[in-house]
Amino acid sequence: LVQLVESGGGSVQAGGSLRLSCAASGYTSRTYCMGWFRQAPGKEREGVARIYTGGGTTYYGDSVKGRFTFSQDISKNTLYLQMNSLKPEDTAIYYCAAGWAPGPQYCSGAFDSTYTDWGQGTQVTVSS
Repeated sequence: LVQLVESGGGSVQAGGSLRLSCAASGYTSRTYCMGWFRQAPGKEREGVARIYTGGGTTYYGDSVKGRFTFSQDISKNTLYLQMNSLKPEDTAIYYCAAGWAPGPQYCSGAFDSTYTDWGQGTQVTVSS
């Protein structure tokens, strides 16, 4: 059974930082895509950041480049997203997602269908 458990959301003022965690279990392969997506009220879901665990290839959305950064603890199958310089427009529910992939290109925004497993979501609120 694949499980993704998120933590680390919360409320912060603009300019502040938060770190999200996603612990994955149940994957038999070490090469898969993991990513963070977000959805704000009334808006479509947006891919924020994606990583291929097999080699570390990363993809960041234009709105978060330079502010959000991945890190991994492979021993714990945990992915972290460090979010700095947060803005009110970053306010959303953040979802961790994952799925098996044969190569890093399948983790990009052109292959959202790769992400077959989803966490329950964690709220991030940034006040101005």
